[in-house]
Amino acid sequence: MKYKLKDLIFIALCCDLGLFSKRLISPVANIITDFIRIPGGIGTNFSLMFLVVAAGIIPVRGCAALMGLIQSLIALSLGMVGSMGALSPIGYIVPGIVIDIVFYLFQKAGLSRQMTMVTANMLAGAAAGITANLIVFRLIGIPLALYITVSLASGALCGTLAYSLSVRLSPIFNREEGKCRRELLR
Repeated sequence: MKYKLKDLIFIALCCDLGLFSKRLISPVANIITDFIRIPGGIGTNFSLMFLVVAAGIIPVRGCAALMGLIQSLIALSLGMVGSMGALSPIGYIVPGIVIDIVFYLFQKAGLSRQMTMVTANMLAGAAAGITANLIVFRLIGIPLALYITVSLASGALCGTLAYSLSVRLSPIFNREEGKCRRELLR
C-alpha cells in the first residue's frame, strides 16, 4: 500500500508531536526518575506514544521505523541530541523497528488492537532504554532492572493512551471505524 498525502501529513505531525512533547513532559518526569535515581524512560515513552498512534492508524509496514528515522533527522538538525550525541538516531530508529515488529507479529496472531498498541509502546520504551543504556548510561544490576521496569510501566500507560487516541482518530482516516468503536465498548 502506498502512502496518501493525508497519511504523510499525519506522520509528520506525529513525529513533531513526539519530539516536542518529550521536551514538555521531561521536566515533570525527571522529578520521578531523579527520586528513584534512574536516568529516565517516562518522557521517552510519552514521545513513542505518537509513533504507536501513527503505526496503528497508517496501515503501511515500516511506518514506525520511517517515523523514527524522520524524528532522528529532525532532532539532529535542531540539536536535540540529548545524552547520546551523534548516536541519537539509533535511539529513535530502534524503537520504531520494535513497534513495526510488534504490529506485524500481533497482526499475524490476530491479537486485539489495544493489546498490540500497549505491547508496542512497552517494548519500544524498553528497547529505547536498553539502547540508551548500551550507548551512554552503562547501568547494571538493580538500577538497570528498575530503569527497564519504569520504562515498561510507563510504556503500558502511554500505550493505553495511544489506543484511546487511535480509536478517536481512526474515523478521520476511514480505517477500521466500526472495529475501533466495537473495541472501545468492550
